[in-house]
Amino acid sequence: MLRSVQRVAQLSHHFKSRTPIDKISNLSILSNTKKMSHLFEDGTPAEVKNAKGLHLITMNTPNGQKVQIMLEELHEVYGTEWTQTFINIMTNEQKKDWFLRLDPNGRIPVIVDHTQSPPFPVMETSAELLYLLKFADKNDVFGFKDELERSQALQWLFFWHGSGAPYQGQVNHFAKFAKEKIPYAIDRFRNETLRVYGVLEIQLSGKYTGSPREYLAGEGKGKYSVADIGTWPWVKGWEFSGFSQEDMKPFPHLLKWIERIAERPAVKRGIGEKYQQK
Repeated sequence: MLRSVQRVAQLSHHFKSRTPIDKISNLSILSNTKKMSHLFEDGTPAEVKNAKGLHLITMNTPNGQKVQIMLEELHEVYGTEWTQTFINIMTNEQKKDWFLRLDPNGRIPVIVDHTQSPPFPVMETSAELLYLLKFADKNDVFGFKDELERSQALQWLFFWHGSGAPYQGQVNHFAKFAKEKIPYAIDRFRNETLRVYGVLEIQLSGKYTGSPREYLAGEGKGKYSVADIGTWPWVKGWEFSGFSQEDMKPFPHLLKWIERIAERPAVKRGIGEKYQQK
C-alpha cells in the first residue's frame, strides 16, 4: 500500500513539473509578441498595426503601382483581399521611425503580411512581387512553372529594377524636381533611359530571334507576368519623363506593349481612382 501511495505521489510530481499545453501556448504568444514589438511603435498607424491579412503601404507612384497592379490581378483570379494605408512621400512620412521599422530603406511600397506569425514585412518592389507570386499565386498565373521560363522572367524583372527604374527616376528628378537644372545629368539619364527602352524593344521586337513578342518572358509570344508588371508602370510614363513622340519612334513594339497592358482591367484599377489620395 505504501509503495502504491509513493508511486502515485511520484507520478503526480512528474506531471506537475511538466509544462502544461496552455503554458506552452502562452509562451508562444509572448514570444510572438516580443518579435512583433520591434515592428510597431506608438506612432505606427492603427490600420497598419491591427490589420488582419495582407496590408499595403503605398502611394500611387510607378513603384507603388507595381504592387497595386499585382494585388488587383490576384484579386481578379483568386479573390485575394488586402487593406491599405496611403502615405505622402513628399512629406517624408516614409522616413519616420514607424515606417523604418518595416523598411529601413524608407521607400514605398511595403507589404505587411499579418497572416504570418509574427507579421512579416516585405520591402523592395521586385521582392514584393515575388512574395505575392509565392504565397498568393498558387497556379503561377503571373509566373512560370518551367524553370527556364521562370529564369527569363526573373532576368527581365531584375533588369528593369536595376537598370531601368533608377535611370528614369533620375531623369524625373533632374529634369523636373531638382532646383538646379544640370544639363550633363539630364542628358546622361535621358540617354541611358532611351538606351534601356531600346533593350526592351530588342526583346519585344524579336530582333535577333525573328519572332516578335507580346510580353517580356515566356515561350513564343510570351506570357503576361511579374516581369511585365514590374516594368510597365515606369515605362508607360515616358511622356511624364519628358520624352517626345519623336524620341519614342525607334520603339514601336514597346509602345504596343504599353498599350496592350494598359487595356487590362486589373491594371486600370491598379493605377486608378482607388489609389488617388484625397
